[in-house]
Amino acid sequence: MSNVKASVSLSRRLAESAIMVAIGTVLSLFPFSGPWALGGGITVCSMLPLVIISHRYGCGWGTFTAFVYSVLQLLLGLNNVQYATSVGMAIAIIMLDYIVAFSVVGLSAMFNGVCRNRRVSLVLGIVVTFLLRFACHFITGVWIWEVLWPNELGWAPVIWSLAYNGSYMIPEIIITSLAALLLYRPLERYFLGKDLQK
Repeated sequence: MSNVKASVSLSRRLAESAIMVAIGTVLSLFPFSGPWALGGGITVCSMLPLVIISHRYGCGWGTFTAFVYSVLQLLLGLNNVQYATSVGMAIAIIMLDYIVAFSVVGLSAMFNGVCRNRRVSLVLGIVVTFLLRFACHFITGVWIWEVLWPNELGWAPVIWSLAYNGSYMIPEIIITSLAALLLYRPLERYFLGKDLQK
């Protein structure tokens, strides 16, 4: 009986994670940017489904789900890898701009055991993991993209990478945090996994 229950639980996790990855991927296909943006694209909470899975099932499963999402993002953005002028550069783009950058979002539940207030934990997790994603893009901006496409404004590579990546990542952090806070109350049972405790 316990094996049946475990397989149902695993099937449910896989199904929910697949749905959340699909939702996040579709949301990522419609980026927008404002007049302040120097590049990149702001999405309407494309990573929030990953945050929800992390809070629902924990950082381990959340990271696995975010890794699957990162592979899909890599496939959708594969044309960026073609600009690499060496194998090492291609590997760095794949790892830092895709695999690591998106997989870290799966760790967003890391503050659940530390913070008593789940809303604070939720926002803290979003801010920290999205900043880790920002750090990945910042590194490739200085190390790789500045070599491939020097910025037209003549800014120092560090300043340019901060401005370029910050122009879409800061709004992404704010939008996702606000949406998570607004959705927390109606989806609290889902976030906490209370519907699984039967």
